[in-house]
Amino acid sequence: MFIWCAIMFFLGVAAFMDSIFNYGEIFRQINSVLFLLISLGILIRTTIKVKAAKLEGYENRIENLEMQLRAMKSDKEKETEMEMADY
Repeated sequence: MFIWCAIMFFLGVAAFMDSIFNYGEIFRQINSVLFLLISLGILIRTTIKVKAAKLEGYENRIENLEMQLRAMKSDKEKETEMEMADY
């Protein structure tokens, strides 16, 4: 993400220099396309990271539920063993 931000900063500086020194029409078109593509890349990367974080949260939740289930099963087995020992 740092690299994306650095590229966007560099393009912003280049756009500022272009507006001050009026380098030409070709640079403006290229700069606009680069801003568009990099912004699209940042948007896609951000959405992928959000989905991955949500998936990781689900995985952690499933793991916790599985641990609770194992604990409940072992408690249930202990109870049945104690009931069998009483008879």
